[in-house]
Parts: sequence; structure tokens; C-alpha cells
Amino acid sequence: MVSLVDLFMVTALVTVLALWWQAQRTREIALAATKRALNQQQLRLLDDTVALRSAWFKRDKHGKLRFWRRYNFEFTVTGDERYQGFVVTLGNRIANIELPPHRFPDSTLH
Repeated sequence: MVSLVDLFMVTALVTVLALWWQAQRTREIALAATKRALNQQQLRLLDDTVALRSAWFKRDKHGKLRFWRRYNFEFTVTGDERYQGFVVTLGNRIANIELPPHRFPDSTLH
């Protein structure tokens, strides 16, 4: 016979797994958007990853409560210097990608 505690434990485990899976999906969305943004500017993503730095709840433009996440990443122009940028997601949508001042690739100077 299934007890109430067993049912609670299974529900808690399923909830944690669902939240983890959703967080991984959001991280993949942030990584793909970061790669696209850097490629458009002829920049290279270092370590091929984004790292979660902060998370919170915020409302979107429709007033719906969403999970807000900020991921940091490092990129380079020449391969010698490292710059740190960040990408912000609100739910599963990209809210902002910000790059600090950096050198431009040589090919854009012509």
C-alpha cells in the first residue's frame, strides 16, 4: 500500500527533476543565443559555455511572473584577451545580451 509520505516523496522528486530539466533547457537557449550574437560580430565564445550567476522571479511585459536568470560568459576577439559578457533570460526568452567594450575584429576595419 502506498502511504502519503511515499506519494509526497515521489511528487517532490518529480518536481525537482522537472525544474532541473527546465533550467537545462533555458541554459541551452541562452547558450545558442550567445553563440549567434557573437558569431554575428565575428567574436569567439570561450569555453563554449554560459554560467548561471543569479536567478530571481520577475514579471514579464504582460505581468506574468517568470523565472529571471543571468548567465555570464567569456569571449575573445583576438584570442589573447578575455572579455566577460552576460545574457539574461526571462522564462525561456532572451531578454538581453550585453557585451562590454572590446576590440573589433580586424576584418571590420576595412
